[in-house]
Amino acid sequence: MARQVAGKTSMGRDDFIMTMDSDDETPKQETSAPKKEVVRPGKKVKARISEREKIVDDGRSAPARRGQGDDEGLEMDAIDFDVDDLQNVDGASGWNFHVQGAAGAHSAEASGLTVDDIIERHRGAVKVPLALQEMESDDDDDAEAAMAGANELDDSDSDDEGFGAGARAAKRKAAEDEADESESEGREDEDPLDDDDDNVQDEEEDVDDSASDVSDTTRARQDAYFAKEQPSSTAQATSFASLQLNRALLRGLAALNFQKPTPIQARTIPIALAGKDIVAGAVTGSGKTAAFLIPILERLSYRQRGAEDAKSRVVVLCPTRELAIQCHSVGKALAKFMDVRFCLCVGGLSLKAQEAELKLRPDVIVATPGRLIDHMRNSSSFGMEDIEILVMDEADRMLEDGFEDELNEIVRTCPTKRQTMLFSATMTEDVDQLVRLSLQQPVRLFVDPKRSTAAKLVQEFVRVRTPSHLTGREKQVAEDEHRAALLLTLCMRTFRDQVIIFVRSKKLAHQLKIIFGLLGLTAAELHGDLSQEQRLQSLTHFRDGKVDFLLATDLASRGIDIRGVQTVINYDMPAQLEPYLHRVGRTARAGRQGRAVTLVGESDRRLLKAVLKRTPPEQVKHRLMPTEMVQQLSETIASLKPDIEQILQEEKEEKALRQAEMQVQKGENMIAHQEEIFSRPARTWFQSDKAKAQAKEASKEAYIAKMDSKKGKDRFAGLSRKQRRNKIMREEDAKETNRGEVDAAIRAAKRQQRPTHLGAPMAKMAQAPKKKRKITTALRSSGKGGAFGSDMSSSRSRGPKRR
Repeated sequence: MARQVAGKTSMGRDDFIMTMDSDDETPKQETSAPKKEVVRPGKKVKARISEREKIVDDGRSAPARRGQGDDEGLEMDAIDFDVDDLQNVDGASGWNFHVQGAAGAHSAEASGLTVDDIIERHRGAVKVPLALQEMESDDDDDAEAAMAGANELDDSDSDDEGFGAGARAAKRKAAEDEADESESEGREDEDPLDDDDDNVQDEEEDVDDSASDVSDTTRARQDAYFAKEQPSSTAQATSFASLQLNRALLRGLAALNFQKPTPIQARTIPIALAGKDIVAGAVTGSGKTAAFLIPILERLSYRQRGAEDAKSRVVVLCPTRELAIQCHSVGKALAKFMDVRFCLCVGGLSLKAQEAELKLRPDVIVATPGRLIDHMRNSSSFGMEDIEILVMDEADRMLEDGFEDELNEIVRTCPTKRQTMLFSATMTEDVDQLVRLSLQQPVRLFVDPKRSTAAKLVQEFVRVRTPSHLTGREKQVAEDEHRAALLLTLCMRTFRDQVIIFVRSKKLAHQLKIIFGLLGLTAAELHGDLSQEQRLQSLTHFRDGKVDFLLATDLASRGIDIRGVQTVINYDMPAQLEPYLHRVGRTARAGRQGRAVTLVGESDRRLLKAVLKRTPPEQVKHRLMPTEMVQQLSETIASLKPDIEQILQEEKEEKALRQAEMQVQKGENMIAHQEEIFSRPARTWFQSDKAKAQAKEASKEAYIAKMDSKKGKDRFAGLSRKQRRNKIMREEDAKETNRGEVDAAIRAAKRQQRPTHLGAPMAKMAQAPKKKRKITTALRSSGKGGAFGSDMSSSRSRGPKRR
């Protein structure tokens, strides 16, 4: 292993020691994968949950218990994250967030009446059925007996392959042989999630954007844009010591039980130490955070030290505050035995405390884009002129429309000669998106198949059925009630602790928290309507086991790593594949086992098929739920609606009181500290208020369009084959009817233009060319023609007529 010393550049950089890996590649672990079916060239393969295990919910947790099934090649513990000096933290033992030191005085929510207090007050009046109270104490025999009506949620025939599968073998054979229309018209009782029409196959192709679908032109642009990875950098390191890292960093790795670099770390560290730009992607839980922090700390260990050489050299951007806090904690844990200083700059924490830390020129700044720009413009002692390394975690989210303006401002401020590294589990290869980041021949590192899940993740799907006679709003309400009943059945019978539940909206997360509280289930919520104190408190309680369930939006879907999470439940499927992959990536991390349970409705058919295409058959299960329990819980939820509405009303009143108290306190502060408040300089932003509002509205519209994409593309969602054909026939009849009306109007117009009989008056024809006849008469009277004759005659025509 050779070490090369890089000299100072024209930008005044300090000396960095570059280390390159030259060890041989370790043999890959052999896995017993089932033989794949041979597919004829050009044949469309339909994704199915066919011939896969069906799980009958007997009230026992399906995944292995904690600590079982660890991968030998990934013998490292999940990192519990803290906030460092601002939060009075010692080591990497958890969040332990102290609000007094981080955000000033405690907020009004901490001292006032909380929603948990209101729920506890109403809980005594709620009558929970006895069967639900005894549900957790059921033994195996009782749980199996409760499955008597479970077959009602299963497919009708015993030889059925499972929902969303293409259903029956005869139908599959008919689809492969391209049977005529008459054979399929008689199948009116088939699965509503089953679809073999060309339009649905086209939708699946829209979702599937794998490498085989990339055009030759796009592939040529990518080959010209990305640099070639050197053969020596592809060698797998057997240990961190083989990478020739400094001793202090190796001690930090050993303290975190990091024994062997993961594939993404083994490939990234040598290239990052060489100072090259990187675009990297790997599955969730593969160690991407350490993959960019380790080479950063190694390079910083050889920087020049001294008061005059203190500079902020590294910026790590994260899309969410929680991810930034976690990244900051991981960096502090790795640099425990080094003299590298970190600074956390995120919203919701004290601006004054962050400005005080930035004045000391910390080596690494972990920030969210908005707060970083705020400090760039309003903190006089902070600038980006010395930044040498720019890292973007979850870079595909940073490249979306919501962060476009902020990201462009940050990139414009940073020096052009810098190292840029992008990391994400769903990293994009779109050259047009990457060009604006000013990357210099980046190296493309994708160690796993694009848009794939962890190897030890088991994915279960629970079908959500609604009555076929309902339509529109009524059908949506019935489906939501059924989803809530299914969710509570899962949480009260099978998955009882350390469960993350992802929902589609903040309002729904809060309503489910109230339902959980009334039924005696401890739950915390995590979404954007909460203050930063409340968000961190929810994570802390969930990590410490004070609550068993975490109800979260997609805010918590990216990067959050909490030890012990064995189950992720999707209340509903997202509109895109990327959010689904990030959601289920909260479990089965670092080689451990995990389970993801997803409630699938009729409108989720398209994304379900996209997931099945990328998942090995042995990882997909179909869970059957006990009908009697689901129905009983559905009735219980309906009976709780008055209590839920009353709790929401009381919470609204309590919030109004807190806001009034805050306004009174604000007025008193304005009177007492008027001179100090008005002497502060106004904080500025790089956009005007109008441009900022327009950018926010555009981002919101883009997000709504993205979330509603599956509804917009599939106009037949939720319809059976017979209903779909009837709808097509009605549309064709409407077109024919409209065409007939147009033809009738054309015929009537032509009929009016027909010449009348001789001697009949032509009233309409006599009035129409009146102006033209005047001009013609004047021309004839003047005896002139041409333009001048026309102009002169028109002027004469304004006078009195001659007789």
